[in-house]
Amino acid sequence: MNEGHHEVLAAWGLSLIDFAGVSRALDVGCGGGANLVRLRERMEGGHVTGLDYSELSVEVSRRTNAEAIAEGRCAVTQGDVAAMPFEDAAFNLVTGFETIYFWPDVQAGLAEALRVLAPGGQLLICNEADDTNESACELAASVDTMVVYAGEQLVCLFEGAGFEDVRWQRHPQTGHVAVVGRRPLSVR
Repeated sequence: MNEGHHEVLAAWGLSLIDFAGVSRALDVGCGGGANLVRLRERMEGGHVTGLDYSELSVEVSRRTNAEAIAEGRCAVTQGDVAAMPFEDAAFNLVTGFETIYFWPDVQAGLAEALRVLAPGGQLLICNEADDTNESACELAASVDTMVVYAGEQLVCLFEGAGFEDVRWQRHPQTGHVAVVGRRPLSVR
């Protein structure tokens, strides 16, 4: 998960984020922890947290980020995206790479991302493929818990959860899809 096409996907997705003022970031579905490293590289100081449902992924991510954890610049927690163990407004940025496919309750996960974001904070969801990718759709059809979303569908889900300034992009060469939304400055 940490190398190859995931590295290309992460680099492109993170290039869509304005890191000015980002001091606290959360990567949901942190897997092996490489994106925690990438986030720290783009932030001046600050703290990065990883969250993953898998105990094994949490262990691997902690090993990958052991030095930063020891220095107090990183933490990795096991948990569920639909019930995140974090305080309200705890982060300026929440990212999710190749994970929303598997969220059992996308609306609950997006509502939690909104809750843990500070006003004006950004959510980035980045996927390798959308519903125009035939092989991804075939794979999803064979995996009961996997859903491949259209970019427009993700925009609607973001907006339904309360995000504003939502935009999506498809990378012209790779077909990667990214959606970015912002938590409103004031509660509606």
